[in-house]
Amino acid sequence: MADRTIRVLLVDDHQVVRRGLRTFLEVQDDIEVVGEAADGAEGVARAEELRPDVVLMDVKMPGMDGIEALRKLRELANPAKVLVVTSFTEQRTVVPALRAGASGYVYKDVDPDALAGAIRSVHAGHVLLQPEVADALLSQEEGQSGTGRGSTLTEREREVLGLIADGRSNREIARALVLSEKTVKTHVSNILMKLDLADRTQAALWAVRHGLTQ
Repeated sequence: MADRTIRVLLVDDHQVVRRGLRTFLEVQDDIEVVGEAADGAEGVARAEELRPDVVLMDVKMPGMDGIEALRKLRELANPAKVLVVTSFTEQRTVVPALRAGASGYVYKDVDPDALAGAIRSVHAGHVLLQPEVADALLSQEEGQSGTGRGSTLTEREREVLGLIADGRSNREIARALVLSEKTVKTHVSNILMKLDLADRTQAALWAVRHGLTQ
């Protein structure tokens, strides 16, 4: 089971929150908390040092906040998936975090089992978007360039993109289309390049906006 353990980094300026998250996550057989950080700058440094699979990131922190930390992790091409854990429900807080590269978000009052499920989900390559936030992101994207780029996609790439929008991981897409996971990864890279998108979250939103979902 050791090779399946999900390594998690906790980034939150409140020690009591970090302690509560650690206490719960440490009883999960497949999740290991490998470190903590009290602000965005420390979180970026620890993520580079520890190379966790998933980072649980608060948004509002002193100094470097969670959104800037997300941007910095993207600049560094850090492979960790970032799950935003926030007490702020406003779209103006959550939407920028998703646009900066977060794979999804949950609220701090989330049910513990749902939190563990969310960690497993983003680790598997899923994008966690609640409907109201997806709608906000889509409305912000309306009128932006990119629509014409869809014509450069092959039929297979459009199939892959539609499955990304349905929340499928690369492994699940490979099974659905009877392809190797390596081939799916190549298709995903080509899709992001052709559409000039940064990550799977933006690809999923593009697909929803252009009617490629099931």
